[in-house]
Amino acid sequence: MTTITAYAPGTFCWPELATSDQAGARKFYTALFGWTADDTPMGEGETYTMLYKEGRNVGALYRKRPEEPVPNWHAYVSVTNADEAAAKAKQLGGKVLMEPFDVMEHGRMATIQDPSGAIFNLWQTRSHKGADLLDEPGALVWTELLSRDPAAAKPFYAQLFGWKPNDMDMGEGGTYTVFEREAQKGAGGMMTMPKQVPAQVPSHWLPYFHVLDCDATAAKAAELGGKVMMKPTDIPNVGRFATIADPQGAVFQILKPIPM
Repeated sequence: MTTITAYAPGTFCWPELATSDQAGARKFYTALFGWTADDTPMGEGETYTMLYKEGRNVGALYRKRPEEPVPNWHAYVSVTNADEAAAKAKQLGGKVLMEPFDVMEHGRMATIQDPSGAIFNLWQTRSHKGADLLDEPGALVWTELLSRDPAAAKPFYAQLFGWKPNDMDMGEGGTYTVFEREAQKGAGGMMTMPKQVPAQVPSHWLPYFHVLDCDATAAKAAELGGKVMMKPTDIPNVGRFATIADPQGAVFQILKPIPM
């Protein structure tokens, strides 16, 4: 495994779960991905659970706040300056839901809602850069926006992070947009919200976690109390993926990439 030492601006750097049952979520994910967990006090009886794969951090979870309607995975994007990025997001038509603030010595963050309604976080690194691992088994491998207004979201992210949108025809599945960083490195993806998703579900970012066997992992998720919302399916030239809801209802994807 290669430990990441720094993130380029415009890179998804940290997956974080807000859950209604911290102990239950911890049990589910550690069993599913072989993660270990360590609780850090946050004050007022709250804890922040760091998640590790073979001693390297891959994300975290915490008990969701009352104002968060449902359990969900949060996406963090690395930026050079959180204050400047938040101000730019506002100028581009986004909403700053949480103004930039310091997270102790770890970094500085802000919470943004894009013009299509999806929420994400900006992260300015100090002592904590983000996940130690990416693109390896048990770690974040891709982050994808399901948007109810891709036409509004596309220019917003392109201008905010300097991403280059690359649209691909999926046939009856519509268009899939790959947001590329420098040197054509994929930063994330975007597609129109599937018709089968209930109308009350807003635009949102979803994490994909790398697995060695998509079918076996999906089956294990079901055994552990999760729900397989989309059974394992092949994506040509990409790999095999499935959509899972954990026992508390937070949705994520698993992906076995094709060998590069």
